[in-house]
Order: sequence, then structure tokens, then C-alpha cells
Amino acid sequence: MSDAVLDKQVKKQKTRKSKIDPEIGVELSWKTLKTQKQLIFMSVPIALYLIIFNYVPIWGWLMAFQNYRPAVSFGQQEWVGLQQFKFLFSDDTFMLVLRNTIAMSFINLVLGTVTAIGLALLLNEIKLKFFKRAVQSISYLPHFLSMVIAAGIVSTSLSIDGGIVNVVLMKLHLIKDPIMWLSEGKYFWGIIGASNVWKEVGWGTIIYLAAITSIDPSLYEAASIDGAKRFQKMRYITLPGIKATFVILLIMNIGHILDAGFELQYLLGNGLTVDYSQTIDIFVVKYGLAMGNYSLATAAGIFKTIVSVILVLIANNVAKRLGEERLL
Repeated sequence: MSDAVLDKQVKKQKTRKSKIDPEIGVELSWKTLKTQKQLIFMSVPIALYLIIFNYVPIWGWLMAFQNYRPAVSFGQQEWVGLQQFKFLFSDDTFMLVLRNTIAMSFINLVLGTVTAIGLALLLNEIKLKFFKRAVQSISYLPHFLSMVIAAGIVSTSLSIDGGIVNVVLMKLHLIKDPIMWLSEGKYFWGIIGASNVWKEVGWGTIIYLAAITSIDPSLYEAASIDGAKRFQKMRYITLPGIKATFVILLIMNIGHILDAGFELQYLLGNGLTVDYSQTIDIFVVKYGLAMGNYSLATAAGIFKTIVSVILVLIANNVAKRLGEERLL
């Protein structure tokens, strides 16, 4: 065989290898795509949805660099560069809003993760299936309530006029007089954290229970033979077994650190707690809709999005360097 023919075959083989996805080992070619036409057609609506609602609106970010006025055509808007961002970061109100958002997000992240893992561990130890299913159903039922109904329940429970929280605390002689929970800012962050735990702990537990079921039962059997108790099994088998799930969820939740919420804060907040209840989302609604400053509201939204992406990339890179599971 001549050298020219040999080189041609080597190049052809390299080209063929370059078309193979290293993750799934499938040759990427038009022939492969034709054999999966049904899957491609099924993915078209999802792709269109993402393009229309997630990518097309990005052109509206240009408003952050303009002194946008709704009555003026887009081409005739006044361009102001980074003026909106400079005003945003020099505004004391935005700094206060940023503090509230980060604080409530951190509280929700810590309480939500700890309670979800704790409830999953406890439910995993329950041997009576009927009781286990009943507790699980009751715990994730609040997830399906709308935020308006949830806020109403929280507000009624914390009322000074027969609210169950004040009644119980007074019966236990922990307080003498009813406390106006929703009228003092120092209580607001804790109320939001507790409300989110009550509403979402059951739903978050489902993921960790699914991760626990994937753990090899022979590990528990071997631990029992070695004389391990229940808490030892939790510590040395269950918790390490769900670590990968915990890391992935943590990375995803870190990306939402500036997404403390809108509905609960907006519905439970009032003039007395405004310095503790406002989040970036409420700030955007206030300046964008109530005050008509669409450019400043857009700048705040861009800041939130960019910071969220950066945090996800940093968390993912840290997990990679530590040898843990990661998104990419």
C-alpha cells in the first residue's frame, strides 16, 4: 500500500473519530439524526419556547443603556451608556435591597437544605409504610398552595388577635402579651425563612429520598453485622450516599442567591418593615411599573442575571477542583 493511500485512510479515520461524541459514544451525522426524527420533532416546541421566552426578550436589555420613554420609538431613544448602572450602585435604596435579598436567600438556602435532608433521613428510618406516606404527603402538600393563600395562612397564624403562634407562646408562658410579628422588621427575615421551610420542605425532601433509595442496601446490611447503630448508618452510609445530589442542588441554588422571592415579601411586607422586606424583584416592579423608570429596572435585572451566572460558574469550578459532582 502506497504512503498516499495510507495517509488518506488515516485522515478518514481521524475525521470519523472527531464525529463521535466522547460522552455517549454515538456518531454525530445526518444519518443518525434521521433515525431520531421523532425525538427531534418532540424537542422543537421546547426549543421554540426557550427561544421565544428566554432569548428573544434579551434585546430589551438595551433599555438599560437608554433613557427609555415608552412613547418614543426605539430608534429615537436617548442613549446614556452606563448612567443607569452608576445610579443603581450609588443608590442607598438599592444597597439596602441587595442586603435584604442576600440575607433572605442565605436563610432560605440554609434552612431549606438542612430541613429537607433532615426530614429525608427521618422518613427513611420509618418502617411503617402507611405512616411514612402520610407524613410525606402532609409535608409536601403546602407546595401546591398558591403564594397568596400561603401568605394569608402565615398572616393569620401570626395575628395578634387569636393567631395560633401568639396563643401557643402565651400558653407556654414564653411571652406575656401578643407580639406584632409582621410590624417589626427584626422578625421579618425569620418569618420568610420559616414560611419557605413550611411550604417547600416536603417537596425538597422528595429529591433526597430518591437519592437515598439508590444506595446499595448491602451497605446497610454489612453495617448491621458490624454492630452499627441507626445514627452511625446515617453518618457513614446515608449522608455520603446523597453527597453528590447535595452538591448539584447546592450549585443550582447558589445561582438563585439573588432570587430571594417576590410574592411572600410583597404580600407580607408593609410600611413598617419596608427596610427589611424589599428584594430586587420588588425594586424592579417599583421602579419599572409604579414609577415608570424602565431603564433603571432593566439595569437591576441585568445585574441580578449576570451575578447569578457568575456564581454558578464559580461554584461549579470549585466543585470540580474539589473532585465533587458538578453541572458541567
